[in-house]
Amino acid sequence: MLVSACLAGISCRYDGDHCLDESLKRLVGEGKALPVCPELLAGLDIPRIPAEIVGGSGEDVLNHQAKVMTKDGIDLTFAYIAGAKRTLERARIFGAEGAIFKDK
Repeated sequence: MLVSACLAGISCRYDGDHCLDESLKRLVGEGKALPVCPELLAGLDIPRIPAEIVGGSGEDVLNHQAKVMTKDGIDLTFAYIAGAKRTLERARIFGAEGAIFKDK
């Protein structure tokens, strides 16, 4: 299983914080889950300017029908797609059968 690194207690959120879920941290500690941060895998910094999907859904972003934009207007669409692809690579390598990610 993959889990959002921030949910496992790793300080990688846009604001440099985490949002610890003790049960997920325990799974990581037991080797039953792999913490990943798609934003870090995309090469984004900590801290970073918050970004949101504009004009659709995550699926729309992958289909190039929506964008991921920072609050100050910087287009990070390609970085987020790269992070998603790198996360998928890790899921395949790890043999993950599921994932728990922070949605916002």
